[in-house]
Amino acid sequence: MERLASFSNDPFDKPPCRGCSSYLTEPYVKCAECGPPPFLLCLQCFTRGFEYKKHQSDHTYEIMTSDFPVLDPNWTAQEEMALLEAVMDCGFGNWQDVANQMCTKSKEECEKHYMKHFINNPLFASTLLSLKQTEEAQHNETAIPFHPADDPPRPTFDSLLSRDMAGYMPARADFVEEFDNYAEWDLRDIDFVEDDSDILHALKIAVVDIYHSRLKERQRRKKIIRDHGLINLRKFQLLERRYPKEVQDLYETMRRFARILGPVEHDKFIESHALEFELRREIRRLQEYRAAGITNFCSARTYDHLKKTRDEERLKRTMLSEVLQYIQDSSACQQWLSRQADIDSGLTPTVPVPSNSGRRSAPPLNLTGLPGTEKLNEKEKELCQMVRLVPGAYLEYKAALVNECNKQGGLRLAQARALIKIDVNKTRKIYDFLIREGYITKA
Repeated sequence: MERLASFSNDPFDKPPCRGCSSYLTEPYVKCAECGPPPFLLCLQCFTRGFEYKKHQSDHTYEIMTSDFPVLDPNWTAQEEMALLEAVMDCGFGNWQDVANQMCTKSKEECEKHYMKHFINNPLFASTLLSLKQTEEAQHNETAIPFHPADDPPRPTFDSLLSRDMAGYMPARADFVEEFDNYAEWDLRDIDFVEDDSDILHALKIAVVDIYHSRLKERQRRKKIIRDHGLINLRKFQLLERRYPKEVQDLYETMRRFARILGPVEHDKFIESHALEFELRREIRRLQEYRAAGITNFCSARTYDHLKKTRDEERLKRTMLSEVLQYIQDSSACQQWLSRQADIDSGLTPTVPVPSNSGRRSAPPLNLTGLPGTEKLNEKEKELCQMVRLVPGAYLEYKAALVNECNKQGGLRLAQARALIKIDVNKTRKIYDFLIREGYITKA
């Protein structure tokens, strides 16, 4: 009893005895018939047979004590509570102070017992700490990895990437051209003087207030761009492309509402719809299996393989029927069949495919007398003839692509198409030619 009583650092935490009004120490007696409130007696009053109002000495009773093991046979419930209270007071890891406060256990015993039963115990896997870790792990797996504090790229001024970032300057967190860029012009001629009338003074104040509202709108738009990671637009687009086509369409539609929801809530909304789309697709697939009489996944894999083969054969038959329908010439059909046979066998087809529309391909461009022809080599002349591009325009496009490649350290086809605004097929041929000849390198 004396050992257990030592844990009661504050005796006022215990209820008083109804007989002698002294503060109770374990063990004490609780009447099982009286109450509420509970009728509690110390051992001395209970042995004297204390009676009060409706309470009689022959009532049934319960002995209240915490001197029993809970998690470990060598640790009582009272010691468990004392350990938790000592860890809360002294802090996790300060085991010597915890042992000093408990007085009945050593430092090693306290640390071993706490780590075994309160940290590594699987029964306590649903604690607040574990719930928080689980929630963070789930959020990291399902939501778009968004870090507003990421330092955006620092491209050279007037480069293609700088134009894609709308002239954003990371070192100043400003744009070359701000939203409502000429808002300050309305204030350039305003001057507050003492001779102004009340109406004129109020009018100038109103103009300043309007300017402040325009500045707030400018800051609001900057905050939206920063919070949603729209400064690094290419990274944002790469994250968006990981979704299926249907979810990308939803993402495009719901983008206008992103500023209302906020970045995290908006990403969770999109992720939930992406998950719904995946679940619906899997449900349709399982329903298809069930309709086909498939009851296990081994049969399902065989079914998918046969279905893929059947679809490919159906596609070939459909193409053949269309060709036979629209092409009446038997020789043209024979040429097309020969070409398909070459493709199926992995050979390069040598037979040209006749055009259904009757159009003839454009003849090569005659470069005779065109300015800039003398600056081209034979391969470049052949390219200009086949692409039907005048030498002067080709040299201009070549210089622009080579210059941009030197700035960026490499060039992608999408960047080339954004840099030279011509037919995409011509851009592709020019881009492939410059890479093949070593003028530029692929990023």
